[in-house]
Amino acid sequence: MTSLKGIMFNQFAGDGLSHLIEELQNKYKPKKGRRFHHNDITYEISRPVLNENSLEFEISSKIPQDELPTEKDLKDYFEAIKKIINSQKKQPNSVEMENIVWDSKKETEKQREYVKLLYSYPLEDLYDDQEILKRCEELGSGGDKAALDKIPGGFTLPGKIALLMVKEKIQEYCREHIMNLIEANETVRKK
Repeated sequence: MTSLKGIMFNQFAGDGLSHLIEELQNKYKPKKGRRFHHNDITYEISRPVLNENSLEFEISSKIPQDELPTEKDLKDYFEAIKKIINSQKKQPNSVEMENIVWDSKKETEKQREYVKLLYSYPLEDLYDDQEILKRCEELGSGGDKAALDKIPGGFTLPGKIALLMVKEKIQEYCREHIMNLIEANETVRKK
């Protein structure tokens, strides 16, 4: 059974990832939905999903098939990306190559190969009790409470701070992962 904490954390994590997508779409070239385009590669960030006591999200990037003439080149590209990603400090739970058949107008089919990374974070990793206490003390001694006034669902000051931290942490983690994926694509394409 899903807990209220899990539901609230999922809501604020979703908000955090949506803001991150807007940021990336402004920095790079926007695409429809939860995607953006950079250096001829499309990237996507999924919505978070509550699974057990963890929040999961996926990030993906299109494999530049036009630059890879053979099936072996495609698999080598994927393996090179996988090797770089798995050498990172926080490794994904899974790294998969996914084939997506896309037909926007039901007239032509387009096959796309994607690198898909699944990350999972326990709810407890998305906030810090000591940081909550520190922020409460700062706000108690004249800090700006305006940002916290906009947090629905948090009925206490520590509760609002915890929800804000979830939003901040998930953005921080996902931003790091998507930048690592962009860098991995750039590194492999140079080779």
